[in-house]
Amino acid sequence: MFSYSTRNVARLSLIDSYLRQELVGAGKPQSHALSSGIFPVMVQFQPGTSCFNNGVNHLKSIVNNYAHCKMNQSLPRFSLQGGNLTATALEDLCANCGDVKKIYLDREFSVLLDTATETTRAIELQEEDATGEGVTVAVLDTGVHPSPDLMEPEERIIAFKDFIDDQEEPYDDNGHGTHCAGDVAGNGQQSDGEYAGPAPNANIVGVKVLDMRGAGSLSNIIAGVDWCMENQEAYDIQILSLSLGSPAMDPEDDDPLVQAVNQAWDAGMVVCAAAGNEGPSEETIASPGISQKIITVGALDEQGTPDRSDDDVAEFSSRGPTIDGHTKPDMLAPGVDIVSLRAPDAFLDQMSKDDQLDDTYIAMSGTSMATPICAGVCAQLLEKNPELEPDELKEQLREGQKI
Repeated sequence: MFSYSTRNVARLSLIDSYLRQELVGAGKPQSHALSSGIFPVMVQFQPGTSCFNNGVNHLKSIVNNYAHCKMNQSLPRFSLQGGNLTATALEDLCANCGDVKKIYLDREFSVLLDTATETTRAIELQEEDATGEGVTVAVLDTGVHPSPDLMEPEERIIAFKDFIDDQEEPYDDNGHGTHCAGDVAGNGQQSDGEYAGPAPNANIVGVKVLDMRGAGSLSNIIAGVDWCMENQEAYDIQILSLSLGSPAMDPEDDDPLVQAVNQAWDAGMVVCAAAGNEGPSEETIASPGISQKIITVGALDEQGTPDRSDDDVAEFSSRGPTIDGHTKPDMLAPGVDIVSLRAPDAFLDQMSKDDQLDDTYIAMSGTSMATPICAGVCAQLLEKNPELEPDELKEQLREGQKI
């Protein structure tokens, strides 16, 4: 049984597909709605400071007028304001605030899980002294454990921001982000160089936007992108690596995370995002990988050898086209049984004991692994040519098709 207001709001054009689906399904066990019938949303206002300020003030008045509603995270750069609203409050906002452009469900994103350096030819760049020296990669994920492979002989985790528990020191209670950081820039300190990433001298900025389960809200991920843009110069952040995703239901122009990563790209940051693990079905590219601008990475199964003649697309790797009909992914990188860093006693570490190689390393598979490997190669290319714009770097990668 749905209330009149819930059905009414679900028909409004200002509501995105995800929120409309939740409104229609309100009361079902899997619904994002809280037990009191409250929906976590991100309200996007029309462009311009005055529209944003007016819209936020209007939203505040609505929150004050309806029980159990509240304001959440504010992201002025993207004209977004978070909140928890009832269906009746949503209906009021849509009907009476002319500054509203769109209202999005603050939906859940998750990690994309299911020998690499030689296959990517990163070793050839390393032989040319391209090791990512001086390049900073921000890994937006579950955090990063300060492994010796990232901290010795020099400390290369140069910053850490936690949007989950607001801790200041680097940590990872899931393990996924640590593996990804190692995929980018592990130096093999504890394996005599055997398990090193493409950019073993690159710097890492850990941005924790996913929780212990490997899940996170749309608002926290956009906040992570926003933080990277705000601190781009302070830490010289040149690359963002996002091994996370959510099923794409709306076109890229109507996806707030796509809008956010596109702005980061336009600001001079190379953005690498995972294609998703919904293959081999077609049209399964995840958000934000549906963006035409950024580098969307699929997973390559290298069959355990550096010989490229036996390489194939990993069975799980999502296929294009995107929901808009565009060709994706842009390229493939190794993503099957990739050995990288463990976060001791973290969630995945405890759940995947059979995949542990020793006290330091663990094997994982997914486009999650392919994405930071691609980001590592991007770091190598930027070290060799710091003047490369994101579009130029993307074209260099695409010329090789596989990296």
